[in-house]
Amino acid sequence: MKTLTNNLGTMLLFFPLVFSAQQAPNLQELIQSALSSDGTLTQQKLENKYTQLDDQKLKDVFLPKVDISGQAGYLYASAHLKSPEIGIPPIPGVFPGALIPEGQLNNNLNISGLSALAKAEASVLLYSGGKVKYLKEANKEKSISEILLMDKSRDEVITEVSKAYDQIALVHESKKVLDEAKKRLDINRKTADKALGYGLITPYDHKKIELAQANLDSKLVEYEGKKELLLTQIYLLTGIERERIALIEPKLQTISYEVLDQNIENRVELKALDHGIKATEFKIKAEERWWIPKVQAQSSLSYFGLFNSNIATSKELLPNTGKKLDMNPANTSIFPLFQAGVGFKWDIFDGNEGKHQVEKAKIEKEILENKKRDASKKLNLNLANNQTNYTIANTQIKLKEKSREIAKQGLEQVEKEFRYGTKTSSALIDAENDLENAELELQTAIFNQRRSAIELMKSTQNLQIEKL
Repeated sequence: MKTLTNNLGTMLLFFPLVFSAQQAPNLQELIQSALSSDGTLTQQKLENKYTQLDDQKLKDVFLPKVDISGQAGYLYASAHLKSPEIGIPPIPGVFPGALIPEGQLNNNLNISGLSALAKAEASVLLYSGGKVKYLKEANKEKSISEILLMDKSRDEVITEVSKAYDQIALVHESKKVLDEAKKRLDINRKTADKALGYGLITPYDHKKIELAQANLDSKLVEYEGKKELLLTQIYLLTGIERERIALIEPKLQTISYEVLDQNIENRVELKALDHGIKATEFKIKAEERWWIPKVQAQSSLSYFGLFNSNIATSKELLPNTGKKLDMNPANTSIFPLFQAGVGFKWDIFDGNEGKHQVEKAKIEKEILENKKRDASKKLNLNLANNQTNYTIANTQIKLKEKSREIAKQGLEQVEKEFRYGTKTSSALIDAENDLENAELELQTAIFNQRRSAIELMKSTQNLQIEKL
């Protein structure tokens, strides 16, 4: 009994987890999942990491650089020695003077042995001519521009997901309309059956109601196909399980939005271009400093060794002695060989490369300024167009609501007259189709109103998930 109680307790604890796992995701969860898996956003984040890496590289320019190198091998060197003509002046009473002809000493000096060389060198940039400073500022502005453009991509993801979500709502509402129509036709079918038995309608009129029911059944099949396609689309956008997405049963509701500040100054496209222009301005300043000297401090510590060496001449060392030089000195090494100092590099003339880089940066700035002017015109036109579309969409909803009310009243009247035999089945089916179309057009109008409201929010960079 105790075991059974424990098992029941475990099951009761497990059921809420299962229920929670099978809850339908809301729009906010769908959007967050889509944002975390969107390929465009991921690509932009990776590109921004490149920019941040460039920024770190610029910061590290002034860090010291240390390297150690070494080599070992066989050394052989040969030098040809040839003496010039040498005149020795006389010394009165001591030396009458002499003339040593050219080439008296004509010999090859050969040095060979095993050599070893090691060197440790350190250097640090002291002054870059101011170029690094401006490049860092340019890189900073570029990074801000890239981050701002991510907001535009986020808005596009939100728009795409919310549209698919609203399409599910539209299909769901369409299903409700079709189900209500099917219920009414089932009731009218029973009335038609009785009327046919009493001879009040013809078999042809009765067949028309059967045909209307078949049309409704085909529309329900079409509904299932559209729903499956939308479930697949949302699954691909968000990565959320299809089973959970299938539980979504949203209801279409209008979005109320009022543009309080009718300008486009907050659009991220324009802000991104502003920071891009600033980046090119800093780049111009950096390139203009090509001619300023760069200063660097450097020091090195070296070791050189020669082992198993041999020093020899090819001929006799001194004329008429018959002896060549042939020595095997002990191992020779030089350590430490230390050097330290400050050097500079001054590009007096670089073949106009610096000048061309400046001109290139100026052209980049002009391109961005032209893009901003063009974007401002298009975004202002887009704002005016979206404001008009939003106003028209709200008007259409009122019109479709009135049409639905008239169609509903018309169907009620035709149904009464059909029961009394004063209206044919054709009139009943026409009235039923009118109401069905009016209902669907109203739901489509609400869907379009939501689309226009979202586009209007984007026009002023004010797209907020909680308002959807």
